[in-house]
Amino acid sequence: MKKKWSLLLIGLTVLSLSACGSSAPESESVFESTNVSESSKENIQSEESNQSEEVSSAEESSQASSEEPEEELSLRELFAEHGMKIGTCLTPQMTDNFTVQNILTSQFNSITMENAMKPDYIFDKKESIASGDLVVKFGNDVIKMLDWARKNDMAVRGHTLVWYSQTPAWIFYEDFDTGKGLVSRDVMLARMESYIRQVFESLENNGYSDLFYAYDVVNEAWMEDGSMRENNWSKTIGDDYLWYAFYYADKYAPDSIDLYYNDYNEQFKGDTLVKFVKTLVDENGEYLIDGIGLQAHLYTQDDLDLYFKTIDKLSETGLKLQLTELDVCLGSYQHPQIATDDNLKVQGQFYYNLVNGLLERVDAGTLKMDALTLWGVSDAASWRREYSPLLYGITNKAKYAYYGVMQVKEKAGF
Repeated sequence: MKKKWSLLLIGLTVLSLSACGSSAPESESVFESTNVSESSKENIQSEESNQSEEVSSAEESSQASSEEPEEELSLRELFAEHGMKIGTCLTPQMTDNFTVQNILTSQFNSITMENAMKPDYIFDKKESIASGDLVVKFGNDVIKMLDWARKNDMAVRGHTLVWYSQTPAWIFYEDFDTGKGLVSRDVMLARMESYIRQVFESLENNGYSDLFYAYDVVNEAWMEDGSMRENNWSKTIGDDYLWYAFYYADKYAPDSIDLYYNDYNEQFKGDTLVKFVKTLVDENGEYLIDGIGLQAHLYTQDDLDLYFKTIDKLSETGLKLQLTELDVCLGSYQHPQIATDDNLKVQGQFYYNLVNGLLERVDAGTLKMDALTLWGVSDAASWRREYSPLLYGITNKAKYAYYGVMQVKEKAGF
């Protein structure tokens, strides 16, 4: 009976928090990648995870005695000392939950909408058909979260414009009808320009542009073997759709919004990304891109030396880097683990070493990084909740991982 009550309580917690994402991994890469495509976060239904009583006990034993750690600094204050923001993904439900709101407003100063600004959610098909051009219309969830961000002094990362996933197929077809053929290159280029222009004009016209400091222009375009991912953008426009996406974003975005390319399995794509960003220049040889977003869906058994070699290699481009969707699962991609006190300590150490390496590079001036974003607040509603990847446990108490990020070594599992 005790176990049943424990499982019921965990289920209710998951439903009440409604935090960022719920998903299962896609197939393994031939490179034995440690991460999964972001698209898989939303392709699986949001079902409750069967957390065991042992996981609950392990997490609770590793957590502080109160929901908010009693530290002199908060996360946002610590990162501000290094000229950085720290953020998390956000859903509308999180803004309605008192406990989550308290953590958000006390610890973070940046948000990324988990889904609401992705292409699937911002095109109006009926109006597009009527007008003969794509029509962008932000939904109520976007407005609600932007208003919440302004009220709570949160900066915003825009996510995302051009992506192979979560983009309606009808935008690529004649008369917006998937029963007809794909449109020509010229038509799709015109649609892409109109789309990107409308996004930035809508934010400006509605008084929200000043909230944004970064925007993911293109998401997940490259594979681990260095090949370009085929999709409807490349089918209609050609491989240079990537250049045009940044050309139009650079044309219409205000200078206050940095333009990013965002990808996962970044530690296996370093050479590919270096070559790619060098192509994103205008006729004067100036970058059309401001930064590279590293999703950082990691595991505690990942090789941090390899990860930092990738960071250093990408830094040589002169572009900014951001960790955009950070979470650290227990174990490895091939052999993930459920929580024990021992492996939660290992997780705390991993977070400590990761953040320590980043901050050292930022302070030394070898890394241009002005923000780090975690993909969620607590394990209870993480899209990878089975493997306890975040800073707060299923009862919203700080874990060793929190103290790892806070650089409090004696509490980080060492």
